[in-house]
Amino acid sequence: MRLARVRSGLSESFDNVAVIALDTDGDTLFASGSVDQQIFYRSAVKPFQAIAARRFGLDLPSEHLAVSCASHGGYPVHLTIVDQILKDHGYTVADLLCTHGRPLAPDADRYQSSRGRTVPERIFHNCSGKHAGWLATCAVADLDPRTYLDPHHPLQVAVLETMREYSLADPRPVGVDGCGAPTLRGTVRTLARAFARLSIASEAEPVAKAMTAYGALVADNVRPDGRLAVTWGGPVKVGAEGSVAFALHGIAVAAKSESGTPAMAVAAALHAARIVGILNSSMAAELGDEISPPVMGGGGQVGRTIVDSGP
Repeated sequence: MRLARVRSGLSESFDNVAVIALDTDGDTLFASGSVDQQIFYRSAVKPFQAIAARRFGLDLPSEHLAVSCASHGGYPVHLTIVDQILKDHGYTVADLLCTHGRPLAPDADRYQSSRGRTVPERIFHNCSGKHAGWLATCAVADLDPRTYLDPHHPLQVAVLETMREYSLADPRPVGVDGCGAPTLRGTVRTLARAFARLSIASEAEPVAKAMTAYGALVADNVRPDGRLAVTWGGPVKVGAEGSVAFALHGIAVAAKSESGTPAMAVAAALHAARIVGILNSSMAAELGDEISPPVMGGGGQVGRTIVDSGP
């Protein structure tokens, strides 16, 4: 699917997005673009990382489980929950192995800077909830907390196996994610297949419910994926470099922007959802700016991003 950013009546830039919608049986309902090209899933697989942690016995409150699946904005509520997960399992922020970062949400970053926290910190990294969940898993299952990022660590092996089961594809060879964790690979098709199962598998129900109930904890309510998450009614997860997946009642949509732009992936995925009939009119009205992102100029809107039907 090709999206065009239209400014003052002229299509001035374009983005190609691979997008697919699958049903419960894995049959294709809609597809456009290179849906079978290899990609890294990046953070889009966090729900499956949480499922793997639960297989070791991790049992978090729903709000905490949502943050363990999060690419959070770094708001105080996110940081408080990350800190509480650590404290509840005998750890501190110093035990996190994720890279140092700044809050992902600009206003959250400004807030922390106004309080004198002006340098990158591990807890600020948008993946700190996942890392806190992994440390909690190490405490529950008596695993080595110093090596939980090693691809051969039992927890990472379990993550790989979990994603293999849900996607029905081998997610190797692994790479290294921005936070330092092993990152798995597959295709837009296999990502959608995994999310379709995420939305209906009994094992996955606590994770899917937590993500659905607390979408603003999984992201925030500012970014396109976060605004989608608080409206959608099912699990939604974005990944770095413009990937996104969401599901509802066994129907899943996944997308990957060629330019690596998350907003374009969300827009294309919502167009696909509308085509296959799982985006109702009230949701479409609520998500107008996510379906067709505004193009701004001079402090006001001067155009929209649309599906381009040209050559």
